[in-house]
Amino acid sequence: MFRRLLSAEGQNRSAKTVEVFGWLILIEGITVLFAPHFSASILGIPPLTEQGANYFRLVGLLVSGVGMLYIASGRLNAEGFVFASLLERPLVHVAMAILWHLGISP
Repeated sequence: MFRRLLSAEGQNRSAKTVEVFGWLILIEGITVLFAPHFSASILGIPPLTEQGANYFRLVGLLVSGVGMLYIASGRLNAEGFVFASLLERPLVHVAMAILWHLGISP
């Protein structure tokens, strides 16, 4: 199984999209973890206090963990996870649009 994490032999196209999405999420999480003030400015969030930056770093750590889950599931061709993520990923855009429309998210 560990060899499969290094080389994704026999990976189908949908599992590849899950893996690529995982790399994207991992990069976003690492950016938030190590550069919270920069990430907040990019997202249009007001300047963070010291405590706010630490909580934002915690969110970055959690997001990185989700990214690693996506990468591992894509590499291992986990069909159930791939199917569930194909249902979930479009809903994120709808949820963010609703939050933006209601003025909750900038």
